[in-house]
Order: sequence, then structure tokens, then C-alpha cells
Amino acid sequence: MTEPAVLFVCLGNICRSPLAEAAFRHEAALAGLNVLTDSAGTADYHVGEAPDPRAIRTAARFDIDISGYRGRQVSAADFARFTHIFAADHANLGKLERIAPAGHGARLALLLDLVPGRAGEALADPWYGEEEGFHATWADVTAAARALVEELKGER
Repeated sequence: MTEPAVLFVCLGNICRSPLAEAAFRHEAALAGLNVLTDSAGTADYHVGEAPDPRAIRTAARFDIDISGYRGRQVSAADFARFTHIFAADHANLGKLERIAPAGHGARLALLLDLVPGRAGEALADPWYGEEEGFHATWADVTAAARALVEELKGER
């Protein structure tokens, strides 16, 4: 079996996907899983930029430092590098499906598909709101991270 490698994708890679990456890294470490993990955006708006300050503060509430993360744009090569690619919402899932090379082996799904009772739901984008929106996003990505860790532990 191929070692799992997980990519989290949103639009700009400065809010939702870095928080999902951080939550998953944290939950995987607690479970003793060694998994290649990264995040990216479908757009190139924030390539090389740090996450949104509100995302950095939200992760810091849980003693997780994401200030060193840098935005990048997803590429066709990611479909060979990662076994699991999770989109934050339907628009980004659609973009991923359009750029995916034929015959790629990555599992492509919405992030909240992992959470019981949330399949098909989009992860709310906190970008235009207040700090509380980032806290809600953190709760959602943490639930998804825990579900993914349980799933991957079962695949060992």
C-alpha cells in the first residue's frame, strides 16, 4: 500500500486550506501517523504569502504556529504526489477535476465529506467575515482531520 499523502485545497491558500493542513498535522501527530501533508490554492492570488493573520491567530489558540506556511497554487504534479486531495468547496473541487491529469490515482473529494452527516457540504469561507468565522472553520477542519486520521489508521 502506498503511504498516504494529503493535500488540502481552497481558493487562495491563506485561510481554509492552511487551517486544514495544521489541524490534520496536529491530529496525525497525536495518533502517531507519519503522513506527507500540504495545502494549496486553485488560484495564484497569494503565492508566497503567509496565511491570513486571523488564521494564524486561530491556530495559535491551539498552540499551533502556521506563520511559516506560504501560499502556493495547486499543480498537475500534485495529483501524482498526493494520494488524497480534499477541496474546501464545490467550486474548488470542480477546478481540481478540470486540471487533474487523466488516470491520476488521487482520491478527490470535499473535505467535509469526511465528517459523518456533512457529506456534500462546503467548508464556509471565513475571508469576508470576522474572527469568529475562523473559529468555526477551525472546528470544521478539526472534525475532518480527526475523521481522516481514523480512516487512515484503519488502512494500515
